[in-house]
Formats: sequence, structure tokens, C-alpha cells
Amino acid sequence: MVGVDATDDDLATLTSLGWEVAFEGDAQQVVGEPELEHDLGGGGQQGDDPHGQDGTARTSPDRYPRPMNVIDAVNTRMSVRQFTPEPISDELLRGLVNDAARAPSGGNVQPWRIYAVNGESMTALRAHLVTQPPIDEPEYEIYPKGLTEPYRTNRFVCGEMMYATLGIGREDKDGRRRQFAHNNDFFGAPAAIFCYVDRQMGPPQWSDLGMYLQTFMLLAVERGLGTCAQEYWSVRHKAVTSFVGAPEHEMMFCGVSVGHPDPDAPINTLTTERMPLEDFARFL
Repeated sequence: MVGVDATDDDLATLTSLGWEVAFEGDAQQVVGEPELEHDLGGGGQQGDDPHGQDGTARTSPDRYPRPMNVIDAVNTRMSVRQFTPEPISDELLRGLVNDAARAPSGGNVQPWRIYAVNGESMTALRAHLVTQPPIDEPEYEIYPKGLTEPYRTNRFVCGEMMYATLGIGREDKDGRRRQFAHNNDFFGAPAAIFCYVDRQMGPPQWSDLGMYLQTFMLLAVERGLGTCAQEYWSVRHKAVTSFVGAPEHEMMFCGVSVGHPDPDAPINTLTTERMPLEDFARFL
């Protein structure tokens, strides 16, 4: 982990929790953070803040040669794993968090509870994290034990593609661990949000969290930013919670790093595969 002494025992703990380690024969391989993965259809719009001072979106002919359709945002969104240090404004982040709340939820329950860090608070969080234990036992299973096909292969191939993009071989465990450790630094992002949910909520409300997060990430693309959803933070939930002050009745789901994608980073060229339509859908 970045800034902490993470031992082999720590990595063994991750393995025992069924987290972030794939197996091919006798070879154990760290495969990256839990994914809300991406389909890269081109670089995200980057540059100036496209918002008014209240954080709401505005249209700029110079910034957007044509309006961004929803499908453009869907195809452009990606899991950014290297950000530039360029800051984003509090107003922009506030606007994204607010606008994403138009996401649907069953009965309009709106179960998401969001904690946002940016600028000085992000600097303070990074300093706080190095004082905390490197790993907490997660409060939910990120992946099912004994993950079956085709899900296991989908996950494994994603990890292999990512490390191949970086030129990190399967035998280079130190290189894989170093890349994995970048999770702990938000991949260099200047801002992040953490999504929590009340512990009384069940699977339907957890699915509502996904709708909020997808809406947030698509809006970020439309506004010239990139994101990376990281269930990694479920193994540092105590460290984050002690900083953001979430109450005991709220459980962390994940974090989302937010910022400007680094256009020169090889990792940001990764395009993950999607299953063919006939493998996941039936039309009757």
C-alpha cells in the first residue's frame, strides 16, 4: 500500500477474503481493484470547468463542438487509473454529487449517502491514511466465493489485459503489487467521493447505489472529467470512516476517484471486453 508497510501477510489476508487475487493453475496473481469496468470509446472531454459558479452545467460551443448524447458518455466512460494533478473546483464536484441524485431508486428511498473530499480535505485524507492500519476486513463479500464461469474468466481476463497494457508480466508480482498500491492514492486524483448506505437497507437499495454511481460517472464524462469506481476502499473502510465521520449505522460501499485523466498514461488506453449480446440477453 502507498505510504504504509503492507506485508506479505496483508496480501495473504486479501487472498483469504477472496479479494483481488486470481488463480491460474498454481500461480497467484493480483488482478487490480474490484471493477466497475469500462468501455473506452475515446478520451473524455478535458479542459476548463464547464460549470457556472453554482456547479450546474452550462453549454459552451467552444468546449463541446456538439452536444454529448447519452451513448457518447456511456462509450467514453472508463475506469481511469492515472489522473493529472489538475484540480477541480468544489462547485463542480458539488454539482456532480447533486445532479446524480436524479438517479432512480425504488420508492424514491434515495439510499445513497455521499462524502466528498477535494483539495485541502483530500490532502488531509491522504495524510490520515498513512497513520491507519493498511487493511480492514471488509464488511461484505466483494466477489462470491467460488466464482463460476463465465464470471471468473471475465474477471481474470480484465486483470491480464490491464497488466499487459503496463508491460507487467505474470511473473512480476512486485510490479503487480506496486500497481495495485496505486488504489490507495486514488491513482493521483485530486478529488473523490465515498458512497455509504444505511445498514438497514437490503439488496434492492444496494442496486439503487449502482444507479446513483453510474449517473455520477456519466455526468463526470459530460463535464470533462474521468472517474474510477473503487471497491478497494471496502478494505480500508475504518480508515476512511474515521476521517469522513460517517455514523455507525452507515456502511461504506465504495469510493470513486475523480479528476482529469492523464492522456499520456498507457494504463488509460485499456479497453476491456464485453460479452456478446447473445451471451447475456434473450429476446422472446
